[in-house]
Amino acid sequence: MKLRVLCAQDAPAACALYLELTRSGQVADDAQFARVLAHSGTTVLGAFDQNELACMATLHILPNMTYGGRPYGLIENVVTARSHQRRGVGRLVLTRLIDMAWEVDAYKVMLLTGAARGAQGFYRKVGFDDTDKHGMVVRRP
Repeated sequence: MKLRVLCAQDAPAACALYLELTRSGQVADDAQFARVLAHSGTTVLGAFDQNELACMATLHILPNMTYGGRPYGLIENVVTARSHQRRGVGRLVLTRLIDMAWEVDAYKVMLLTGAARGAQGFYRKVGFDDTDKHGMVVRRP
């Protein structure tokens, strides 16, 4: 398994994998993927099995005013192809993203996961803790 930061040329494979994540069946186009990649502080990391994109996740490093101005990380859109689940690929990607956040002196890394997905146990094994904080979401109607 090879890890690398995704680039605009990876858009078709990334968009196909995003379809496994979303329940709406809607994914933005290649141009939007390029805009995400161009956003300052954003990294989309992928794991490749041969030339196949097996897993990816997005890390946003965000500026902050507390904790001495140290940034924090937000991980989003974690998705592993069904064909590669339960093989350690997701752990590999998340561990690298967490390390990337520590490399820029982030004081924390957070993510949200839907209760219906059943991924809480996986995230706990990677090191995330849900006993201290509680995520809340408001969605646009």
